[in-house]
Amino acid sequence: MAVTIKSEREIELMRESCRLLAIVHKELEESIRPGMSTKEIDILGDTLIHKLGCIPNFKNYNGYPASICVSVNDEVVHGIPNKHRILQEGDIVSLDAGLIYKGYHSDAARTHGVGQISPEAQKLIDVTKQSFFAGIKMAKAGNHLYDISNAIDAYVKPYGYGIVRDLVGHGIGTSLHEDPQIPNFAQRRRGLKLQAGMTLAIEPMINMGRADVEWLDDDWTVVTEDGSWSAHYENTVLITDGEPEILTLY
Repeated sequence: MAVTIKSEREIELMRESCRLLAIVHKELEESIRPGMSTKEIDILGDTLIHKLGCIPNFKNYNGYPASICVSVNDEVVHGIPNKHRILQEGDIVSLDAGLIYKGYHSDAARTHGVGQISPEAQKLIDVTKQSFFAGIKMAKAGNHLYDISNAIDAYVKPYGYGIVRDLVGHGIGTSLHEDPQIPNFAQRRRGLKLQAGMTLAIEPMINMGRADVEWLDDDWTVVTEDGSWSAHYENTVLITDGEPEILTLY
């Protein structure tokens, strides 16, 4: 496993890449409304990324056809934007996006309610978000990678939700996906020791029902096997000698 430790110069470039991505996510969040197509979200995100002088890192990544992954309700991740997929009042929509700034990648995801949503849907979104913050309490130099995984699992388990096991977080830097892989579920081993200068994309994906997922025929869209709704929360995080720095927070 080749985990990169970023130099001070690289960290500054990562910070700027992530700061710009946070701007994109905030504008996308403010645009979400019933009647909007998922394709409109993608066009807006792509336009914003280019306006900031950056490149969308998802577009054409292993053949993915869009700049923003837009996943609605039971779609866990990698939903492909479509002009015929219209957001409805009460839906939840997960937006996963990243960009490249001067060769350095950023990656973050948020799940939003569309208009007024049910208390059950809001609880799913909230628990998913808070599980991330439970995990990064352990994201400190000297701790081990799977301390993060175990903390996420421990936070989610009392709610009875399914933690997706087929998809995990990852390292990030000059590539979108670097070592190490970061599971969101409990591990028996401790994993590698965390060091200052590591940059990680930590991203719990939580289902209201079972953890099982399947891929649609487009070979991209991941959905829950039981049709339950799913939420996603992700940030790019810098490991430091003290508290972790969440680079994509806004």
